[in-house]
Amino acid sequence: MSRLIYILNGPNLNLLGTREPHIYGHETLSDVERDCRTLGRELKLEIKFHQTNVEGDLIDLIHQARETAGGIIINAGALTHTSVAIHDALTMIDAPIIEVHISNIHRREQFRHHSHISNVAAGVIVGFGTQGYHFALRRVARLIDEKKK
Repeated sequence: MSRLIYILNGPNLNLLGTREPHIYGHETLSDVERDCRTLGRELKLEIKFHQTNVEGDLIDLIHQARETAGGIIINAGALTHTSVAIHDALTMIDAPIIEVHISNIHRREQFRHHSHISNVAAGVIVGFGTQGYHFALRRVARLIDEKKK
């Protein structure tokens, strides 16, 4: 199985570090990418890291991952709560999907409590800040290794 992991980030995550730091912290998305690449090397994973503010572009990235990815880690941002199209694209993936949220979406506004992604994900990580990406990478690596056996 492929060890190529797509880490996909949705709207407004490009503002990480400056957008509501009391909720999302001070790390930038570049910091997250750097740390994911470092951990990826340790876990012998190849990382493709993307961010887009456009729903259709995120769907295109999911379609691209369908052909080559060993796993997907996705923080779709607000699209998590609104996009049936992202849900549908993810249902076509035959690799582990881990949903990540930096904040605890269950302690926030009611509309953030529902996810269109969770029911197609192997796991959901919420509320651990950017460390959630590290947990997701470790989990997807383990799922890939278990599938080899």
